[in-house]
Amino acid sequence: MRRPGRFDDQVVIVTGAAQGIGEGVARAIGAEGGIVVAVDRSPIVHEIADAIQKGKGNARSMTADLEHYDGAAQVTEFALDTFGRVDILINNVGGTIWAKPYEHYEIDQIEAEIRRSLFPTLWCCRAVLPSMIERRSGVIVNVSSVATRGVHRVPYSAAKGGVNALTASLAFEHAKHGIRVNAVAPGGTEAPPRRVARGDAPASEQERTWYQGVVDQTVESSLMHRYGTIAEQVEPILFLASSAASYVTGTVVPVAGGDLG
Repeated sequence: MRRPGRFDDQVVIVTGAAQGIGEGVARAIGAEGGIVVAVDRSPIVHEIADAIQKGKGNARSMTADLEHYDGAAQVTEFALDTFGRVDILINNVGGTIWAKPYEHYEIDQIEAEIRRSLFPTLWCCRAVLPSMIERRSGVIVNVSSVATRGVHRVPYSAAKGGVNALTASLAFEHAKHGIRVNAVAPGGTEAPPRRVARGDAPASEQERTWYQGVVDQTVESSLMHRYGTIAEQVEPILFLASSAASYVTGTVVPVAGGDLG
């Protein structure tokens, strides 16, 4: 359920906004009065911003490679040059690229998983913090995962464990600056077919079998024994980003039907 005015005039960067949870968050914030800076490496993100604008929301969009600091710096500079501040940063970039037992990962695949699911959050936090510290105000919501404990995606699990540690440490450092830092840890989430694939090649039969192991373990680990919906992931993110969570910081909230990761 949308709450018109919840984010009135708040400048909100949403990364990974071209599809999935990030798209859902960007659209919701636009509908609730926020000024959305929608970011993704895919140009599809421009369609999302256009849709928000057509719905009477306020949105800008840009493409950026957030696996490198230069991309995060460009996004922050754009927001500051255009709107003068960043009130809220929602870090949503990440996702398992390959699913397989750890001994089957190639070295470059391990590094790619870490770059995809840890570094965008590290870089974006680093880029926005100076302006938030100067204003002594700001909110950061990181999207982690309960897959910090799970099968067939150890590098991804390690990356998301890093996001959890980053969340706790930044909250500790910057509460004195009026900055809140929290994370959500989604479980398995139903989503439309991806418009941008995470990997470069179609999965082999063996890889599909390994991925099915992820699905089976995810459903079994959840007390509700099901995947969640995008809407069920979006709402906790909006809560943590809003003033309703003004006394919440340094917290990782599992949103996984009872699976604590």
